[in-house]
Amino acid sequence: MQLYQFTVLTFKLIHKPSFVLFSWLTIQSVAGVAQSTAPATSPYQLRTGREVTLLGVGIAAGTTSLILEQRVAPLTPDQVRALDRASVPAFDRGATRNYSLTLDRISDVTLAGNGAIGGALVLGTRPMRQNFKTIAVMYAETFILANGLQRCMKNLTQRTRPFVYNPEAPLDEKLVRDARQSFFSGHSTNAFATAVFTGEIFRHYFPQSRWKAAVWGGSFALAATTMILSYEGGRHFPSDILAGAVFGSVVGWGIPKLHEVRTGNRSAWVRQLDVQPWSTGQATGVFVRWTPVYP
Repeated sequence: MQLYQFTVLTFKLIHKPSFVLFSWLTIQSVAGVAQSTAPATSPYQLRTGREVTLLGVGIAAGTTSLILEQRVAPLTPDQVRALDRASVPAFDRGATRNYSLTLDRISDVTLAGNGAIGGALVLGTRPMRQNFKTIAVMYAETFILANGLQRCMKNLTQRTRPFVYNPEAPLDEKLVRDARQSFFSGHSTNAFATAVFTGEIFRHYFPQSRWKAAVWGGSFALAATTMILSYEGGRHFPSDILAGAVFGSVVGWGIPKLHEVRTGNRSAWVRQLDVQPWSTGQATGVFVRWTPVYP
């Protein structure tokens, strides 16, 4: 179905069934255009040793985070009352006035929506669907690594969430371990890891597709919305969110990069660094040279 044939559905988006239908037809339209621009073979390759290592590191980090979490002592009522928002750095201080359980729940929806975009593209395009196992393993590594490491950081830093400083927030929500797991944002980490992962794999499978900007834009728009909602809901400080976005983006880009199939052309070269000391008797220094090494 061509794009113009279903744009008439946009005025019905306030109804959930119509929104679902509209979203599905949009994905199918993207998929139909992208099929003709797909490469003949998969741009990614799995290797048993590498996959075992990546998954093993992620699982080890996740296990470590669970152990560390048991050592996080919840705040007491007296500790909560003693909190002073003036002690929070100026850059982050505005978040201490935020609290909304509704916005926090909506951020879960936008986060799930980001994953749904990637899943729909994989299942809706033949080249990706044929390499479902490869993409699934890569995303599992992305998800496990990103969450295992960010959970470890949360339980090591034990930063108090901004809503705990807000006297309007319920006291019972401030007296649980989760109230001391602000840095850095898991929602931002997952949202941007998924957004970058989705954009990267679509770009590699369909390098000539005119829908690349739409896929990247849609994924990042949902990730940014998730990030804003986490802030407005009082769950995270700006520094938490920015750290999560950067970390998630690195993981979402790095996993596909590690799995790229290397070819003999210049776009796939590997650069080798050569560093050597030198001396003339009157001066000394270091000689650095980059040498392209082709697979």
